[in-house]
Amino acid sequence: MYKDGKVWVANTESGENVFLLPKMANRHGLIAGATGTGKTITLKVLAESFSDMGVPVFLADVKGDLSGMVAEGKDSEDMQKRIARFGLDEAGFKYQKYPATFWDVFGEKGIPLRTTVSEMGPLLLARILGLNDLQRDILSIAFKIADDNDLLLVDTKDLKALLNYMSENNKEFAADYGNISKVSVAAIMRAIVSLEIAGGDKFFFEPALNIKDWFATGEGGKGMISILDSTSLINNGTLYATFLLWMMSELFETLPEVGDLDKPKMVFFFDEAHLLFKDTPKLLMDKIEQVVKLIRSKGVGIYFVTQNPRDIPDGVLAQLGNKIQHALHAYTPSDMKAVKAAADSFRENPEFKTADVIQELGTGEAVCSFLAEDGTPTVCQKVKILPPQSYMGGIDDDLRAKEIKQSVLYSKYYEPEDPDSAYEFLERKGLADAEAAAKAKAEEEAAKAKAKEDAAAAKAAEKQKAAEERRKKQAIKTVGNSVAGTVGREAGKAFGGKFGKFGKTLGGNLGASLGRGILSTLFKS
Repeated sequence: MYKDGKVWVANTESGENVFLLPKMANRHGLIAGATGTGKTITLKVLAESFSDMGVPVFLADVKGDLSGMVAEGKDSEDMQKRIARFGLDEAGFKYQKYPATFWDVFGEKGIPLRTTVSEMGPLLLARILGLNDLQRDILSIAFKIADDNDLLLVDTKDLKALLNYMSENNKEFAADYGNISKVSVAAIMRAIVSLEIAGGDKFFFEPALNIKDWFATGEGGKGMISILDSTSLINNGTLYATFLLWMMSELFETLPEVGDLDKPKMVFFFDEAHLLFKDTPKLLMDKIEQVVKLIRSKGVGIYFVTQNPRDIPDGVLAQLGNKIQHALHAYTPSDMKAVKAAADSFRENPEFKTADVIQELGTGEAVCSFLAEDGTPTVCQKVKILPPQSYMGGIDDDLRAKEIKQSVLYSKYYEPEDPDSAYEFLERKGLADAEAAAKAKAEEEAAKAKAKEDAAAAKAAEKQKAAEERRKKQAIKTVGNSVAGTVGREAGKAFGGKFGKFGKTLGGNLGASLGRGILSTLFKS
């Protein structure tokens, strides 16, 4: 509840009000406790208070009971007792609803919440896909190739088209990007298909979320509460955690530095926070710690909601200045260590032993410590959390559908768009390459056919020339034989005539044969 410019969260056992200072709200916080101890109510009280002061809020609704923010709380005998116990009547407590926008990655229980593959980036996408180091490196190469070639990666089919192109042309890419294993590319492709089967392909699409749309106020200047329905998304813990980390990263990269403000620009609640850190590679863990450390300077407060503070790594836990610890139960030595660790994270109160109190807390009770004006943690106190002013529980489908369609963002994000991106570019390139290859092949075959025809024509011409020369030789030979025979005959006759008529005849015949023989020898040579 918002009171005197501060967030009234709880009362001590003596009735003293316990406040969270708005100027310290961006120093992050932790809401922890076992199931059924009141974490959701605490989250709602904080979210309502931030909204009352005009601060936009983001909530991940894992169980579906945060949707009641859009409905007024219901009066009951128990509520009247609580109102009287806290003295809420005098403080202006009233049942009221809060402005909220429902979102859903799958588009079933809220406005579709989408981003693009390019905006997600290789590091977070590799975590969603469960890739090993080598496969993650190849995925990073894919993003680099896309950047170098101005290829827009919007959805999973864009990424698959690019990976196929890389695999088919890996030798051409090797000189500039290193070896691209076809086996690793195939493994990444299988992981993408698995993500698509799980519904992840609906998340990567246009229009992508403009994170600035969350910085809005509703009726009466209340901060808009963006509620992500995560009842289905939580079934894939890695997708859920990586998606919320992407949103934190978007806030970090989009918002300008503002330093310390009188109140946060936005407050982000991360339910089931242990999923963020489960099986997280060091490279990504470093990024998470960086975002948590630096995002407060952008005016954003992050509140992790989890069962056990041990779920949060020390590097992140050290950044959480505002702590609300609900009951923890110790049934084993390991549980006892968890209780002690939770107790040790508080500034000790000399009036009680924190570890004992944490185990004795009832539903709606907590041990809490908020940051003081000078930024130091206050001594922990045992408190009772205020009741929320909105409805405790989920809403029916009709009211949800009405709220979704009434949102000013419904028309902007509801219908998906498929822009001209890497898939279309590579498809056109493939068709152009195929046409060019077919044309080149046709030209090559035509050239071969022409060469064959030319060779056949040349051979025929050569054959004809040889035949012509043979005919010429034969003609010359025939004429030569005739001339040589005649000359030889006459010469033989003249010589043989000296020896009479018989000699003349014999000389003529011998002369003709001799003349033809000499000519024949000349032709052969």
